[in-house]
Amino acid sequence: MELELLDKAIRRVPDFPKPGILFYDITGILVNPEAFKICIDKMVDIYKDKQIDAVAGVESRGFIFAAPLAEKLGIPLVLIRKKGKLPGETYECSYSLEYGTATVEVHKSDVKPGQKFLVADDLIATGGTLAAAKNLIEQGGAEVTDFFGVVGLPFLNYEKILSPCRVTTLINYDSE
Repeated sequence: MELELLDKAIRRVPDFPKPGILFYDITGILVNPEAFKICIDKMVDIYKDKQIDAVAGVESRGFIFAAPLAEKLGIPLVLIRKKGKLPGETYECSYSLEYGTATVEVHKSDVKPGQKFLVADDLIATGGTLAAAKNLIEQGGAEVTDFFGVVGLPFLNYEKILSPCRVTTLINYDSE
């Protein structure tokens, strides 16, 4: 029943951002307080007993899910931002996209050696952005143990690139 509510809240937008792509829009979850609460409550249930020292949220929709989780677990929220958005010293990692490259950064001061991280985003597709986030955290001497996405697209084989870390999603869509 709860997952049905989430599924109904996720809008499918064909041919966005380009022809042939089916975009899964999670903003329907955000405007539905019951659906959003389900997401956060499920995340808390999944991670409350795991040994996680910090939650990293990936810009920008990952922040929306990572922030309440970090607050409820009483652990730090670390932001993974696009290049040039953070004012302090940063670690950076560039990665490939279907349409070019991108670079993400994290504040060096936010990542402590030995910390165990969960990296959260709204949707996991190919896993490239999350793999780059993992690289940033490892540059600081910390470890990513888990990845979380509200939506997963396993047909894009993200587990291959994110292995051996645990990958958890609330809803999976098996084809475009």
